[in-house]
Amino acid sequence: MNLRARVVVVGGGVMGTSIACHLARAGVRDVVLVERDELAAGSTSKAAGGVRAQFSDELNIRLGARSLEAFARFEEETGQDIGLHRVGYLFLLSTPEQVASFEAGVRLQNSLGVPSRMLTPKQARRLSPLITTDGLLAAAHSPDDGHCTPEAVVHGYAATARAHGARILRHTEVTGIERQGATITAVGTTLGRIRTDTVICAAGAWSRAVGAMAGVDLPVEPLRRQIAVTEPVPGLPPALPMTIDFTTSLYFHAEGPGLLLGMSDPDERPGFATDTHDRWIPRLCEAMQRRAPALLELRRTGGWAGLYENTPDHNALIGEATSVSRFLYATGFSGHGFLQGPAVGEIVRDLYLGRPPFLDVRPLSADRFVAGAPRPEANVV
Repeated sequence: MNLRARVVVVGGGVMGTSIACHLARAGVRDVVLVERDELAAGSTSKAAGGVRAQFSDELNIRLGARSLEAFARFEEETGQDIGLHRVGYLFLLSTPEQVASFEAGVRLQNSLGVPSRMLTPKQARRLSPLITTDGLLAAAHSPDDGHCTPEAVVHGYAATARAHGARILRHTEVTGIERQGATITAVGTTLGRIRTDTVICAAGAWSRAVGAMAGVDLPVEPLRRQIAVTEPVPGLPPALPMTIDFTTSLYFHAEGPGLLLGMSDPDERPGFATDTHDRWIPRLCEAMQRRAPALLELRRTGGWAGLYENTPDHNALIGEATSVSRFLYATGFSGHGFLQGPAVGEIVRDLYLGRPPFLDVRPLSADRFVAGAPRPEANVV
């Protein structure tokens, strides 16, 4: 293979396919997406599928809200049913500090058009009847949020990108990025060389290695997260929101007739392991006993492990490198990349085309860490 491409997108998850789709639909010719496995085989297919605009950072609120609009019209635009359920997100709060933080977040969200609101514990239990309100002080809820099927989103973007002329190379690994001085000249792959002057890194947990090929430091660290799926739950409310106990990070939402649930594991160490294990189960059971004891009666019928792509401040890296010409990146989303995929695809398209995007994402540049200007996101679990 000896290809010539205007743009090479590295990574076939939601971010890479969204970027390729937005570029191709904008008329950019010779877009080539390179994925070392199957599409969505990385973090995207292992995501819980939550979509929301409830964040503490204005940039994330606007990215989430813009993406929610895109998810709502996704089937109409691509023909792909993504199983979107606008059942809301419900954050359960157990300390005065959490309540104060979320009250400030709700005020900011409301000022940006997000219809979130604070609820009493009793109101929260009416929405999510599997929880107990013991020790609960308040909750935050937005009805516009929800969940959908990550793989379906990826395949919808990929099909649309192909229909507009993009080429997608699966089972093709990037082996190097060639430069002449500060100018990119080609991307080496296991199928051959692709001549190009532009690379867009959307490689998720593997982004640091891709950046290093171009001499760009992308401070992304992989961390395993596990998910469990339960047997059918009789009488499960059809509009059960994505429910998150903010103190323990326990979360759950409907998955078919059962539940999908998970939580963070403080004992997990950074690395690329994606095998499942039961070491997290005692802590999971402890969290369920504290906030949703009804879950303890459910039998687990499946589960999986995937990778978070964490940055030091748990906020994304979006921008264009200054040390090398035409190396763009969208990575490090720290657990909220899937839900921001549509908006970020739009933004990276505009950065490539040299026109102002709908949102100024310069504060999310990877250079913020060199400048000592991290941008922490509080509403992550």
